[in-house]
Amino acid sequence: MELLIIRHGQSEADLLGVHEGRADFPLTELGKEQAKRMAEYVAIHYPPDIILSSPLKRAQSTAFILQKTVACQLVEDPNLMEFNNGVLAGLSREVAAAKYPLPKNGRPAHIRIQDGESELEFRFRAERVFHKIIYEYREFDRVAVVSHGGLISNLLKAFLRQPPTSELAFATGDTGFHFLEIKNERRVVRFLNNLEHLKAAEWGKNE
Repeated sequence: MELLIIRHGQSEADLLGVHEGRADFPLTELGKEQAKRMAEYVAIHYPPDIILSSPLKRAQSTAFILQKTVACQLVEDPNLMEFNNGVLAGLSREVAAAKYPLPKNGRPAHIRIQDGESELEFRFRAERVFHKIIYEYREFDRVAVVSHGGLISNLLKAFLRQPPTSELAFATGDTGFHFLEIKNERRVVRFLNNLEHLKAAEWGKNE
């Protein structure tokens, strides 16, 4: 099985300076263009057999654009949603810092944010959905997963068999994608955070 793990395009929250998480903001016009270019690139180089997506608008729209381009099945899974940041969702960073300040030494991994989930619960959710993917979709040669930066970072930790409290983090740019392979129980990282489709030179050729 090959896994193509894709982050959504730019969302309106990116321009507003707010905590996004479970706040359901749509893609910006730039985000839609990023998704279109990602989809065209993926369709040529790494076309998936099936697409799994978070149901949040920014990921859902990115996945729809990819589905339209490659013409394959799309399945939504709520377990692929971003970190449940509870009361912080949609708040400006200034308001959030004043109204819900972090504890002095940070929030412990096992403590939930109000109305949300803890970092450990988030990590275990990613672990659970990763194992679900490699078990329930094992008949597909290449599976695309469209999700969010935090969840993607945790999926990569699951793939690499990192401990629950690993301090590793993996950055993913808007519509960046990671290419992983599982073959005979061997896990191979082909590449991380590919953004070739967004290079200025590439954009210029297509204008």
